[in-house]
Amino acid sequence: MFKNLNPLLHSQLRLAIISYLVSNGKSDFNELKEITKASSGNLSVQLKKLEKAKYISIKKGFKNNYQHTSIEISKKGIDAFEEYVNAITEYLK
Repeated sequence: MFKNLNPLLHSQLRLAIISYLVSNGKSDFNELKEITKASSGNLSVQLKKLEKAKYISIKKGFKNNYQHTSIEISKKGIDAFEEYVNAITEYLK
């Protein structure tokens, strides 16, 4: 019958993050904050959840003497997104 939807990706903000990263491969914290209109705290929490699941990797460093956080989607994250899209597609048939 219907497949269960991945609860990690079924959150609107986490789905927006992963969708953007699938299209772009990588991003940084400020860009994701602007794209998603999320607060810094909420975005940080959701990124940690995605990182814990190994859907993304987060690298912290400095860029032009300012803290810089880069985020990159992993193969596991791409696979999870594709499974999620396939499951949603089955619901729509």
